[in-house]
Amino acid sequence: GGRAMFTRLCSKVGCSREAVSTLTYDYADQMAALGPLGAAGDPHAHDLCAMHTERLSVPKGWVVIRHETLQS
Repeated sequence: GGRAMFTRLCSKVGCSREAVSTLTYDYADQMAALGPLGAAGDPHAHDLCAMHTERLSVPKGWVVIRHETLQS
């Protein structure tokens, strides 16, 4: 306890689970990078919980880069 206010939550609408990863969009290269929780405050970064990390969907034609640390 005591650190609850620092918990990052999933950025998906209606989801209040704890975030476990950060998804960063690169619109110029049409890529999405998924990795461990990144620095807060990046306008292109979205925190995701485990469920939404698994169900990740990106715009058609985009490439998803999954960082090694997330591979099971």
